[in-house]
Amino acid sequence: MISFYLRKAWLSCCVLFSLLLCTLASANLNAQTFTFTAIPDQDETRLQQRFDKVARYLENKLSTEVRYLPVKSYSAAITAFRNNQVQLAWFGGLSGVQARRLVPGSKAIAQGANDPFFKTFIIANNQTGLNKADHLPQTLGNYTFTFGSKGSTSGRLMPEFYLRQRFNRAPEDTFKRIGFSGDHSRTIALVQSGAYDLGAVNYQVWQSELAEGKVQPGKVKVIWESPTYPDYHWTIRGDVDQHWDHGLTLKVQSALLAIDDPTLLQAFPRSRFVAANSSDYQRILDVAKTIGLID
Repeated sequence: MISFYLRKAWLSCCVLFSLLLCTLASANLNAQTFTFTAIPDQDETRLQQRFDKVARYLENKLSTEVRYLPVKSYSAAITAFRNNQVQLAWFGGLSGVQARRLVPGSKAIAQGANDPFFKTFIIANNQTGLNKADHLPQTLGNYTFTFGSKGSTSGRLMPEFYLRQRFNRAPEDTFKRIGFSGDHSRTIALVQSGAYDLGAVNYQVWQSELAEGKVQPGKVKVIWESPTYPDYHWTIRGDVDQHWDHGLTLKVQSALLAIDDPTLLQAFPRSRFVAANSSDYQRILDVAKTIGLID
């Protein structure tokens, strides 16, 4: 009889201990800050305004503290993701591929509705006398050229690929001088000022800055637009369900796909977000290998 009561007491203690562990785990989850970052493709102030709104939105949807971590470069965004300083990131095509190769199990979960059909614009200072055409003219080699960031898909990877196809040689052997501005807004400013004759820019940044009056059509114009390719997307670490909450990946994806606030969407700018898979970016990986940016 005593043994029966001892067993019963032991079982009760086990149940209470399990409940305590669950409570502590839940409390620990709520105490953690889910952190995300984004590649710095535009000026920092604009990015801070955009992603602070995303943080508040996700915080409400996930019922946990969410923070946006700004970074200074594309490589810094990848490093933060690799080191688990952030669990989620708004990457370009190339930076997303690079990050997922460094963190096994990580995956693309969402993209803008138009992101599978992204484009690069080649822009020119009006003093060059160049006009828009279906094919890049052979005379481009007479001018200076700036890319965006070295890690940018639309500002470096894809335009370099198309330039190599057109001229059958590396950009540094094509133009009088090449540079890397660091971001798309800076590329527009450099070409508009005449610091560079030509540049490669994300078509959405161009359209956004044109609409805001930051582009002066009398000084700079689009002379070529590329074929389409997949680009921006959200990537999440593969271990968030294990270390945070079972099913968190799906919760984050669902929250991103459910964004319907026009103000929040316009900040990207995107009309809506749709589901994405890592396999959608195989072409980006192939191109990066072709031009030697990835082994």
